[in-house]
Amino acid sequence: MFNKILVANRGEISLRIIRACRELNIGTVAIYSKADELSLHTKFADEAICIGPAESSKSYLNMPAIIAAAELTNADAIHPGYGFLSENVEFAELCQNSGLIFVGPPASAIRDMGIKSTSKIIMSKANVPVVGGYHGEDQSVETLKSEEQKSGFQ
Repeated sequence: MFNKILVANRGEISLRIIRACRELNIGTVAIYSKADELSLHTKFADEAICIGPAESSKSYLNMPAIIAAAELTNADAIHPGYGFLSENVEFAELCQNSGLIFVGPPASAIRDMGIKSTSKIIMSKANVPVVGGYHGEDQSVETLKSEEQKSGFQ
């Protein structure tokens, strides 16, 4: 289990994560941009740390600043919430390489799910229904015409 989780997000999603952590007796760190300093999530968390100016590209998407905040506050893990860095392969890898747990899918799963053809192959192997169609590497006109005829679309 974790002792402390840094929530790398803001607003309602951060509040939900912080509430869940509180129920599990896990300490929380809220990050915030200068524009969000007085936001509810910064007051509700056990600790709060500013990671940059109002622009999300310079704060909530600033991976080195978020990792530094986790290290400064001795967080064990980082929960990305939704949006921002939640589906970012590089961030998941950076957390792992920094000795922090990324609360979410492993980087390999994020990578695979971001590639539609790979996702369909994985889902098909797991017997999950997927929309039919051609998912192969060969994109030649001949192959695509042949696959089109097999699919029934014309």
